[in-house]
Amino acid sequence: MIYPEFFEEKIRFDRIRELIKEQCLSSMGKERVDQMRYVTLYDVVSRWVHQTNEFKQICMEESSFPTSYYIDVRGPLNRIKVEGLFLEERELFDLRRSLLSVKDIVRFFKNKEEQNAYPHLREIASKVMVYPYIFERIDAILNKFGKIKDSASPELARIRNEMIKKQGSVSRKMAAILNHARKEGLVETDTNVAIRDGRAVIPVPAGNKRKLNGIIHDESATGKTSFIEPAEIVEINNEIRELEYAERREINRILVAFSDSIRPYLEDLIFSYEFLGIMDFIRAKAKFALQINACLPNMVTYPEVNWEDATHPLLYLQNSVEGKEVVPLSIQLNKEQRIVLISGPNAGGKSVCLQTVGLLQYMFQCGLLVPMDERSTMGIYQHIFIDIGDQQSIENDLSTYSSHLFNMKYFLRHGTPETLILIDEFGTGTEPALGGAIAESVLKRFNTMKMNGVITTHYTNLKHYASGVEGIENGAMQFDTGQIRPLFKLLIGQPGSSFAFEIARKIGLPEELLDSAKERIGEDHINFDKHLREIARDKRYWEQKRDNIRRKDKQLEDVYEKYLTQLEQSKKERQQILEKARREAEELMATANKRIERTIREIKESQAEKERTKKARESLTNFKERLEKSDDKQKHRIEREIERIKNRQKRKEERPDGEALSEKKSKESGSEKKRPTKTSVKDDGMVRKGDKVRLEGQSLPGEVMEITGKNAMVAFGHLITNVKISRLQKISNREVKQAMRSLNQQSLGANMAEQVRKRKLTFKPDIDVRGQRAEEAIQIVTAHIDDAVMCEVGTVKVLHGKGNGILRQMLREMLHTMPHVKSFRDEHIQYGGSGITIVEIDI
Repeated sequence: MIYPEFFEEKIRFDRIRELIKEQCLSSMGKERVDQMRYVTLYDVVSRWVHQTNEFKQICMEESSFPTSYYIDVRGPLNRIKVEGLFLEERELFDLRRSLLSVKDIVRFFKNKEEQNAYPHLREIASKVMVYPYIFERIDAILNKFGKIKDSASPELARIRNEMIKKQGSVSRKMAAILNHARKEGLVETDTNVAIRDGRAVIPVPAGNKRKLNGIIHDESATGKTSFIEPAEIVEINNEIRELEYAERREINRILVAFSDSIRPYLEDLIFSYEFLGIMDFIRAKAKFALQINACLPNMVTYPEVNWEDATHPLLYLQNSVEGKEVVPLSIQLNKEQRIVLISGPNAGGKSVCLQTVGLLQYMFQCGLLVPMDERSTMGIYQHIFIDIGDQQSIENDLSTYSSHLFNMKYFLRHGTPETLILIDEFGTGTEPALGGAIAESVLKRFNTMKMNGVITTHYTNLKHYASGVEGIENGAMQFDTGQIRPLFKLLIGQPGSSFAFEIARKIGLPEELLDSAKERIGEDHINFDKHLREIARDKRYWEQKRDNIRRKDKQLEDVYEKYLTQLEQSKKERQQILEKARREAEELMATANKRIERTIREIKESQAEKERTKKARESLTNFKERLEKSDDKQKHRIEREIERIKNRQKRKEERPDGEALSEKKSKESGSEKKRPTKTSVKDDGMVRKGDKVRLEGQSLPGEVMEITGKNAMVAFGHLITNVKISRLQKISNREVKQAMRSLNQQSLGANMAEQVRKRKLTFKPDIDVRGQRAEEAIQIVTAHIDDAVMCEVGTVKVLHGKGNGILRQMLREMLHTMPHVKSFRDEHIQYGGSGITIVEIDI
């Protein structure tokens, strides 16, 4: 029960209805808006607001929801319940289009079943029956423009064909008669056939109307022209008119037959339009929720108000148009704080606060979303009682104060713990001392009855009472004493001052009047109001201090936690890096020993010099001792170098020349840079055409085909390449046989040439190692340089990026150690600068 009768008018809910109606697509939705009522059942309210919230989500995320042809055909459908009545052609077309909208809406929610989306709206759509038979019957009768088809029945097709023939005959005869009349001078040369009362006629000057045999159907306004239907076509026109009557009778028969066929489905069809109206209504509520920035807060079954940043929707819309901000309202009504007594200056926002509470609670229990923070909580109230404004009545002999007392009487008689009371200017309308005393007694009874509510007042005795009793909490509308203006912000926990003297002084009342008023009211009252202002000022100051301290403490805690986390992570990463480095060093040492032993074995098998073998072993031993005695920083550098060497050895091992591996190991161990040949060539050492040679560092023998300056064309198997003579070594026939035997054993002869040829075709000189770890980047670049040497590419570009320069530094340290790298430099600043290294290769 809601009191008084004009509750919606007092809180401006009638304006809310108008705004929702503006969002409706049909009269069916507007009817639903008019039927919207306050509900106290939690399940019903919950279902309504969830439906609206789901449709709000559809409006924001879905673009395919049907919004066309929300046409109300319930009237014609109810009419054809009477046998013999039928739907007109236009009504049948509206039925088809609107039912298609219903069908599309049902299909829309049917497609959402797998996603389990919009459960509350899907529940409504699941009850709607869509009959394909009706669409088939309508499509058999109407064309796409909503007109009866010729094929709707055989009789209608015959009638229309006959009409076309007759009309064609009339046209031909009228043309002949008109041409004859023109020749005879009975009509003007530019005269054409006209239509009067649905019949074809010829405009004839009044002086010649007796000369043309026929029926006069009409005359012009001046009487100078007569419209004559020639006698020759009168009979044909009569036949056409009879065919038109027959056509109308046949169309009516078709429509009656259709209406009879759908009469068993009328209840389901009418329900489909109820469903269409519900969808229109819910959509309008959702669109209005988007308009006022409303949401679905948390819901509880018991009375409670726990709102954060609530706004008055009408005030929000008005201020949005004017470019102003609305100060949000945060308020709580619960078991411990059932009643909030708001005081403060006039025009300070007390009434707006009161109306906001009443309007939003009423909107929510009508199934609307409310403009507030989603963290807010909305409860359910059984009654909302309101006493706002002047309700004096001449007919009932009520004064302003009498009307207030009647309202208080009603509140006390019908109020319960599940009642929300909203009273503006509590106790006013009579002598202040008496009115304040009565108001205090009524407030005490409200508290005893455990009613909930928001009450505004200026009475000091009510502020005193609220501060000393449980269940009632003082609230103050804040006021800027410096600029003498209200802030429209509610502060719970302290009473507010009316700031009467400050406002009067700002308006410009004489100071002597204000001094006189202070003397009359008494020093105690002035001091009380003054202390209230001082308390409010001090409270704001200390709240700001507390907020600053809390914010800084939170920042310090966040920084402390962040540093602790980073420190622990750094320790773990350091330990992991050291452990990984230790394992890699151990594995590398073990691998190096195995490879050196294998190298020594190969050297022995090939009868190499013992001195060289001894030097290789000593070099390895010294290298291992230096690795074990170096500090962490040196270990890291040496481990990186070892990793590079290991990668190069792996690639060398994949090549057929085992001796090249031995030579490389000797180089890394400090041995001679040039390998002596196993068999001395007894000549002057010059390379000539037809000599057997091999490429430095390779074991594949070749034959010199041609010499040009410092270069030579050499055939290595199926591959002919141009290389520098300085890189060739002459070999004997015995060495050629040994090399070929070794290649045959490894099954690599022709395959290697083919691989080299393919690699030359696919090799790209540019390489990108951005985002790689240093070790991975070094391996990739080393392999790329080796491929470039093999493919005889003189320049490559390494794209490593700038960043902190660490990757660039490590790559260049590695390039210093590579024998085939002639030089390297930064790319031109225009093409990347220090983010790209250009490597020149000695080929």
